[in-house]
Amino acid sequence: MDMHCAVAPDAPLVQVGKADVTAEDVLAVARGNARVEIGPDALAEMAASRARIDALAAEPRPVYGVSTGFGALAVRHISPELRAQLQRSLVRSHAAGMGPAVEREVTRALMFLRMKTLASGRTGVRPLVAETMAAILNAGITPVVREYGSLGCSGDLAPLSHCALVLMGEGLAYGPDGAEHPAGELLAAAGIAPVELLEKEGLALINGTDGMLGMLVMAIADLQRLFTTADITAAMTLEALLGTDKVLAPELHAPIRPHPGQALSAANMLAVLKGSGLTGHHQDDAPRVQDAYSIRCAPQVAGAGRDTLAHALTVAERELAASVDNPVVLPDGRVESNGNFHGAPVAYVLDFLAIAAADLGSISERRTDRLLDKSRSHGLPAFLADDPGVDSGLMIAQYTQAALVSENKRLAVPASVDSIPSSAMQEDHVSMGWSAARKLRQAVENLGRILAVELTAAARALEIRTVDGAATLAPATAAALAAAREAGVGGAGRDRFLAPDLAAAETLVASGALVTAVERVTGPLA
Repeated sequence: MDMHCAVAPDAPLVQVGKADVTAEDVLAVARGNARVEIGPDALAEMAASRARIDALAAEPRPVYGVSTGFGALAVRHISPELRAQLQRSLVRSHAAGMGPAVEREVTRALMFLRMKTLASGRTGVRPLVAETMAAILNAGITPVVREYGSLGCSGDLAPLSHCALVLMGEGLAYGPDGAEHPAGELLAAAGIAPVELLEKEGLALINGTDGMLGMLVMAIADLQRLFTTADITAAMTLEALLGTDKVLAPELHAPIRPHPGQALSAANMLAVLKGSGLTGHHQDDAPRVQDAYSIRCAPQVAGAGRDTLAHALTVAERELAASVDNPVVLPDGRVESNGNFHGAPVAYVLDFLAIAAADLGSISERRTDRLLDKSRSHGLPAFLADDPGVDSGLMIAQYTQAALVSENKRLAVPASVDSIPSSAMQEDHVSMGWSAARKLRQAVENLGRILAVELTAAARALEIRTVDGAATLAPATAAALAAAREAGVGGAGRDRFLAPDLAAAETLVASGALVTAVERVTGPLA
């Protein structure tokens, strides 16, 4: 949940210079409420590139973005007396988003990343513009950015325009109190003067991939935690089903199928299961040669997702190093048009991650279903109920999980394969990267809930297995079980109101507390 608050004077500081910012910087500002500051090297570079824009603005020849209209209207040369109006009109007309407001962390990431690009000196804006963005972030003022409006080409135009509008003292924003106010009132209360935009500055504020990139960075951070969580819940389920951990042996992974993610997931599961008294009993009362795919192939599926995540991180790091604007001011002083604002590189990996999240949730649901089916759970009661028939146990928890899995399959349909031409066919191929990012956020949230249901079922199954004390859990899975109980995830017993248990499990997963509890036993997991 987004928390609106002022940025404390003693909050951590992220300084933006000419060098690249990191994913950790983005997370610190977007989620950690860090303060931002523009370094002297960046201010000097911005001043130098602005001098070049001022020189071009004084020339009689038209220069795109400086003395012309935009998009399909770029054919018109704008006279000097109308250029300030041109910038105001650009921002006002492009702030055309609709729908509910996006989350505070998304808007803070969006603004921070745009400020980072301005600070690169490649956009030609005055230092004042970037410094005002920093002041707004530090004052805890968050522009109201709407859900719909970006096609992910020419950047996230509408979302960034809603932010630029606030720099001008117009539009709406959330204050530190979380309430919506006219932006001019909030700026005045914070002692921030609105910016009168000059040549090119309106365009530079809105022509970037910052929204989709910010959401990608946050999704990567969330998925890194969820992939580790999935290894933990898969190990708990394997143990509860009396499976074999021999398939996790290192020699069966990197040496003969060298996918890095697969080896990491197998190693995680093996570490979590170390010392278990329940694994390896697949040849006992109901002998089976091999465990089902959802158990045996858990490292292969989660590992493929991990490798997809690694590729997405590479793309994010490249984009963090970019200065996306059109036109750009090159180090030699030339001002050149380009197509770097196209969101395809980011949109593709956003879609790839939605596919990986959907499949990871799908295999988790299959493991949960196996725990609840007495014909396949190797001695566990039907639906892990106390008195099956009188009690339904976790039957409907699996229904909820299945509904989430189904939704994630729909959300895995790529957005980036679509394109709707705009701007009188000037922008005739767009990336839909913002849409890919929005649906990925929902898919990641759903995945956390899916894993929370598996955690709830696996914990109850392990508790049932060890109720007589005849068998012992692995120390790490025992720690996971204890963390679940401490968090409020109830154990075996008669039916009760189940939603609070699932909500507690969801919080345990989303907060990272489950991983932390297990790592106290295993040491750091991948």
